[in-house]
Amino acid sequence: MKVWKVWEIIEREFAMKIRIEIEDGISEEEVVIRCRGITEQIKAIQTAVSDVVNIAQKFPLCKGSTEYYVPLDEILFFETEEGVIHAHTRDEIYQTGYRLYELEDMLPGVFMRVSKSTIVNMRHIYSIHRNLTSSSVVAFRGTHKQVFVSRYYYKPFINKLEEKRVYHERQFR
Repeated sequence: MKVWKVWEIIEREFAMKIRIEIEDGISEEEVVIRCRGITEQIKAIQTAVSDVVNIAQKFPLCKGSTEYYVPLDEILFFETEEGVIHAHTRDEIYQTGYRLYELEDMLPGVFMRVSKSTIVNMRHIYSIHRNLTSSSVVAFRGTHKQVFVSRYYYKPFINKLEEKRVYHERQFR
C-alpha cells in the first residue's frame, strides 16, 4: 500500500487529517471516515462524498419509445408539466416515470426543490433574477432555459447557495 498524500486541515477548533491510500489489488474503491463521533462537519463530509459518487451515476430517462441513460450532472432540472415529469438537459427534454417527491428522496444533495413543480441542479445555476413580489427566475449556463423559484422555497434555496459559496471559498484559500 502506498500513501499518496496526507493533508492536515486545521481551522479554529476543527482539525482533521485526510489520507489517500493506493492499493493495487482492491476490487472497488472505498471511503472510510474515521471519527470520534458524528458532528456537523462529519455529516457535511459524508454528504459531500455521497454527492460526488451519486452525481456521476446515470439516470434512466425516456424520449418517445427510447430509454436513455443520462449522467445526473447533465440534468439542469426536473419539472412537472400537465402531470408528466420532464428532465431538462442543456439541449434535450426527457421524461421520467418518477414523481417529484420520489426524485427528492433519490437525488443527491446538489438537487433541490424550488417550487411545487420544479427541482433544480444547483451546480448549473448561472444567475438569479430576484423578484420580491412574485417568483424569482433562475437561469442556467449555456442555455435559454429558465425556472421559477417560488417565494416559499426562496430562503432555503438562497441558504443552500450560500453554503456552496462558503464551501468553495474554503477550498480555494
